[in-house]
Amino acid sequence: MPKFSFYENSQKVLDQAFKQLNISEDVVNVLTAPERVIEFSIPVRMDNGKIQVFTAYRSQYNSARGPTKGGIRYHPSVTLDEVKALSFLMTFKCAVANLPLGGGKGGVIVDSKKLSKGEKERLSRGYVRGIFDFVGPTKDIPAPDMYTDSQTMAWMSDEYNTIARGQHPGFITGKPLSIGGSEGRDDSTAKGAYYIIMDMLREFKLDATKQKVAIQGFGNAGINLAKMLMKEGMLIVALSDSKGGVCDMKGIDVEHAIKTKQEKGRIAEVHVEPDKKYGKSCKHITNEQLLELEVDFLVPAALENQINESNAKKIKAKYIVELANGPVTYDADQILEKKGIQLIPDVLANAGGVTVSYFEWVQNRYGQYWTREEVYSKLKEIMNKEFKNLLKVAKKHKVSFRTAIYMIAIERVAEAVRAKITG
Repeated sequence: MPKFSFYENSQKVLDQAFKQLNISEDVVNVLTAPERVIEFSIPVRMDNGKIQVFTAYRSQYNSARGPTKGGIRYHPSVTLDEVKALSFLMTFKCAVANLPLGGGKGGVIVDSKKLSKGEKERLSRGYVRGIFDFVGPTKDIPAPDMYTDSQTMAWMSDEYNTIARGQHPGFITGKPLSIGGSEGRDDSTAKGAYYIIMDMLREFKLDATKQKVAIQGFGNAGINLAKMLMKEGMLIVALSDSKGGVCDMKGIDVEHAIKTKQEKGRIAEVHVEPDKKYGKSCKHITNEQLLELEVDFLVPAALENQINESNAKKIKAKYIVELANGPVTYDADQILEKKGIQLIPDVLANAGGVTVSYFEWVQNRYGQYWTREEVYSKLKEIMNKEFKNLLKVAKKHKVSFRTAIYMIAIERVAEAVRAKITG
């Protein structure tokens, strides 16, 4: 078990950055506490006629730079600690991308796989009713997250508009295109990480065709990134989902893996031949084994705290790109740094999602919509610029990439906080 909770781990990264910056105690106090945390109950009439009550949360961490922004997840493991941590990460993720937004996050404790479509709709509309007074296009803008999608956002958007007695497409992002969604939102998280990895190949003078990649997590982001990297000639050698994984050092056909996952429900059903070097472990592997493979790029794209103090010393990857939120604990981070592993932090690596969500919000506000190519072009420009900023700050201050990216983000948020502090 990690020594610190997800929220505590998230907070601890601030300490290293604060040491490098001249931040006043007043600003530090503001940055280390959420502005508002909402806990509420959602009674839902189930298909069997009975009422079931679900616990829900919304955390609005900091709005100094603009309205808070962040997804809503439906999962049995949702906790208040997790929601606070994710809203913390969103605050600095928005700042890293230099978006005029703050950080928020929401969640419901529910196994959405067990809900009928009607039950999920009633739950989603109930969530909006519970937070209506605290959200809106200029207050807090939700989006999809784990086990919520464009359909969920459509229900929530409709419920908000019904209560508000008007059309407010900018209330929520990740909507279907037909009701104000944005082109490019479907694969934006993966696309942002893809641009970062392409920058890494150029910066570190790496041949794409000689890079072995392992991806833990085969959801939307993991699938799309695997496809993008395979097209660049990178060798996808290991993939996993919540039910286990598969490894083939000769390379996995990603399209075949996707088809297998769709047909059989698990990535481990992909057929590969055992490798001479890795033996039987090269056929079916656990999520833990995937993390410890000898690869060039390791992409944690599943849950938080996957790389921790207990397994960090076993990590053999040269580069880690955090596609998931908080996949590496604070203690593990220190170990990886000593091992010389270059790590691109989540607040930059997966910032593509919130960046294109911001684009959707802007398009909704102006009533003008961009092509997929325009969205990708704008996203690429932001990701490339902030990667260069990361390298510049890390080199200048001789700090890790994580400390450097938080130095950039904290200074941007702190500047906004200082402008609003009185006395």
